[in-house]
Amino acid sequence: MNDFGFISAFLVGLAGSLHCVGMCGGIAGALRTAVPAGNQPLPYIVSYNLGRIISYAIAGAITGLLGQIARASVSHGLMVFQLISAAMLIAMGLYLAQWWRGLAKLESLGNGLWQRIRPLSKRFIPFKSPLWALPYGIIWGWLPCGLVYSTLTWALVSGSSWHGAAVMASFGLGTLPALIAVSIGAGWLIKVLQEPKAKSLVAILLIIYGVFLIYRTLNGNN
Repeated sequence: MNDFGFISAFLVGLAGSLHCVGMCGGIAGALRTAVPAGNQPLPYIVSYNLGRIISYAIAGAITGLLGQIARASVSHGLMVFQLISAAMLIAMGLYLAQWWRGLAKLESLGNGLWQRIRPLSKRFIPFKSPLWALPYGIIWGWLPCGLVYSTLTWALVSGSSWHGAAVMASFGLGTLPALIAVSIGAGWLIKVLQEPKAKSLVAILLIIYGVFLIYRTLNGNN
């Protein structure tokens, strides 16, 4: 996994923030109500999102390690995993544009774990300090999300737990601009991101990139 892979993960997170605004925008907006009266909300918002990215990185580290083990025991494992990750990228594009909802089924796989850990987040509300928003974000980072799951396939091909964590951290950083903007009440950005034409454009770009990755993998240009 090279620097291009990390940049790509960041850009996918940036593009996928269209989905994040729809799925997590309400959560991000509600953070302001948990902030003590008279306090600036930005430190709490940043802390929450840092916690969310930490969870992504942990998931990426686990997935990267599993991929490293599997590649050592599966013939042509790297190529197989690369093709899977490219196919998931295409699925992500179709999902963002609402042309195919297959990733919604993938999201349901995490419901069991989520129902167990979600109640823990209530212990940190309301926030007593920005640090209280950190564990709250760590917990909410495990919210079932097809976008996160599809990006985890990139961690699968990253080669190690460290690289898997870095891929998912890069992805999480890509989602920051939109979610922070929503949290501080930038309603204009929500309208822009939710425009059908904007979603379709981003979806098409992701699909094209996924097709390119499949072509590159099949031609041995890893």
